[in-house]
Amino acid sequence: MSDLSIELHWQRAEPVLQTGKYSNEHTVQFNNAFDVLVDSAPDWGGDPANTNPEQALASALSSCHMMTFLALAAKAGWPVASYHDFAVAHLGKNPKGQMSVTRIDLHPVVRFDTGFSVDDAELTQMQDRAHRHCFIANTLADSVEINIR
Repeated sequence: MSDLSIELHWQRAEPVLQTGKYSNEHTVQFNNAFDVLVDSAPDWGGDPANTNPEQALASALSSCHMMTFLALAAKAGWPVASYHDFAVAHLGKNPKGQMSVTRIDLHPVVRFDTGFSVDDAELTQMQDRAHRHCFIANTLADSVEINIR
């Protein structure tokens, strides 16, 4: 199987590392080419202009789900013209009382070539299959909800 990696770099800007008095801003590099500025979520003092790990997790799930859906649709001969998703990571306390991403909601909107259509039940079934076969969803277990529009 594949080993997939990123490179992360953080450098303290303050003279001393003290609770609540340092920046979490750091860079995550993908494929030695793409740098993304990452920080804490705004509720935890991060810069809202930066990506945060919770958004990155929602992005990873949304991307994986879409790619799985497209692979299944191509196999079924469904001519998908476009796919849009709005993913939301919900923060809260898990059963152990620890802060976590308690749920991620996906809201995929699929458009097909003119003249092609599937009924709601077929689309729901295909989205369910995509969820079952998505690597990231399998990693996250039951914390994903798919709301088809």
